[in-house]
Amino acid sequence: MQALTNRAKPVDRKPMTFVERLYLWNIAKGMMITFKHLFKKKATINYPEQTRPFSPVFRGLHVLNRDEQGRERCTACGLCAVACPAEAITMEAAERKQGEENLFREEKYAAKYEINMLRCIFCGLCEEACPKDAIYLSETFAPANYQRKGLIYGKPDLLIPHPIDNPEEYQQALGNRANKQQQEN
Repeated sequence: MQALTNRAKPVDRKPMTFVERLYLWNIAKGMMITFKHLFKKKATINYPEQTRPFSPVFRGLHVLNRDEQGRERCTACGLCAVACPAEAITMEAAERKQGEENLFREEKYAAKYEINMLRCIFCGLCEEACPKDAIYLSETFAPANYQRKGLIYGKPDLLIPHPIDNPEEYQQALGNRANKQQQEN
């Protein structure tokens, strides 16, 4: 019978010598491996103080975007909810009232917008489906939580900071997207 791989080795059944029974050679080999790894660069990082570089296509937490005047971009068209294979997005639409032109771009807006992060698979299809660039996946990864309620993000949790009131937080929330947008323009 022919083996599929060359990894199989015949087992030697001869009795061990006195030196082999002491296992000194095997202990020395193990110690050499330990000392060799002792001086190598460590693979772990001190997380809160240091962060590792992520891939440019990393998909993190969802963010609802605003325009330059601070108005919400989402028009509650529902394309993101339809595109979501995990059915993690739910929304309710509402009509913009008179005097709310500085809050919403269009006549229709999302009165309720929720993402169930327990269901989300971070595929990015919601980001691709949105015609208004209202939702994108940021460079922040999803935090852990002890309760299910804490992993269902509502509209106040998802909305990016106001660009006029909080410009530093707005730029931080945009992350590398701001650099990409400036390079495209």
